[in-house]
Amino acid sequence: MNTIGRLICLLALPWVWPLSQAQAATVGDTLSTAAMRSPQAQHAVLLDLARAGQRLVAVGERGIVLLSDDNGGSWRQAEVPVSVSLTAVQFADANNGWAVGHAGVVLVSHDGGEHWAVQLDGRRAAQLELQAARDELPAAIDQDAAAARVQTAERLVSDGPDKPFLALNVVDQQHALIVGAYGLAFATRDGGRSWQSLVGHIDNPMGAHLYAIARQGERWFIAGEQGYLARSDDDAKTFAALESPYPGSFFALQIRDDGTLLAAGLKGNAFISTDFGDSFQPAPVPMPVSFSDAIRTDDGQLLLVNQGGALFRTGARPGALEPYGKPLGKPVASVIQAADGSLVLAGFTGLTRVAPPTANASE
Repeated sequence: MNTIGRLICLLALPWVWPLSQAQAATVGDTLSTAAMRSPQAQHAVLLDLARAGQRLVAVGERGIVLLSDDNGGSWRQAEVPVSVSLTAVQFADANNGWAVGHAGVVLVSHDGGEHWAVQLDGRRAAQLELQAARDELPAAIDQDAAAARVQTAERLVSDGPDKPFLALNVVDQQHALIVGAYGLAFATRDGGRSWQSLVGHIDNPMGAHLYAIARQGERWFIAGEQGYLARSDDDAKTFAALESPYPGSFFALQIRDDGTLLAAGLKGNAFISTDFGDSFQPAPVPMPVSFSDAIRTDDGQLLLVNQGGALFRTGARPGALEPYGKPLGKPVASVIQAADGSLVLAGFTGLTRVAPPTANASE
């Protein structure tokens, strides 16, 4: 892989190489070992943030989940049944949400993140993909590609739970989509009681790692490495690849209420589409620092953050990104807007709260 723009990928480096038996055993241990409580958890490596109603939820290394009920002013650690790193979290409402991470883990919470239960792990995910690949083989138009998919799924099973999920998008408490390394993608339509592999329904023949998801109604977008972009016009049943505006990886993907799509990634590359991904125009920024996350703020604009903690947002000028406040000067993986309008950022040094747009920050 090229230089990794999103911090979650740095923690995911072990999946570049096959696991030894000892390493596989270690992964198994982390799937069955609860996250340890740490008085310094607020300063751990934290990789994603979400709103659960008025509450903020942060997730990160070693299964850490932190909760804040005062807009990021103070945090407390939740109970989590695994100690694998968690890479993404999102809630449908104040109570119901999911978190995903390494070892193919999928966790669900029904009490605003206070407690979590395992719904899926890498072993079960690999078995689901293998079964789906075998079931879809007889009807496949391209038999060679379908047969290759079966072989890839068989390797997933033999590798064990070493592939991470890297992004998710929650529609409501029944529907969610998760994606990750090597093109893995699963959907649930029953609150996670069952998960279906979408690998055979996504135009991703090279198995590109998938890093980000955006949705507007029944139109979905996925972004990943090497410029991979795809769109679904049928509510995530199938995805067709889009022509990419550049060959580098995308780590941030977001869509505005008016349909403006923003995709951003390595070395400050950002692009905007006003025709749902049929074409893209560059949205240049003054610093070549990789973007890591994008959100839609309460005023309907899109907000981007890069690895240096610099913020950019859409504004009055179509197709332009404008600097927003002063850069924090430290690595940032995720940003969220709290209920009071402040911004909370997560990264390698923990959590930071800012009242935008200002240089003043509190940790």
